[in-house]
Amino acid sequence: MAIHKDDVGIIFKTSNRSNAKTKIKILKNRTPDDVLTRDIPGIPASAVILDIGFGQLVIEKYKQKYKL
Repeated sequence: MAIHKDDVGIIFKTSNRSNAKTKIKILKNRTPDDVLTRDIPGIPASAVILDIGFGQLVIEKYKQKYKL
């Protein structure tokens, strides 16, 4: 069984406040399980995850949607 590894884009806010910055973290060569089951360096524990997408096209779409 082959495991698909691709770029993963995580859109998150730094906290649950309304004026919190929206940021994107791009992880290279990861599986969906890596993202969902582990702590990710660069994303604080208090962060609110808005979206997770796999593939370069999805990451470009998120950059336009959230104006990043």
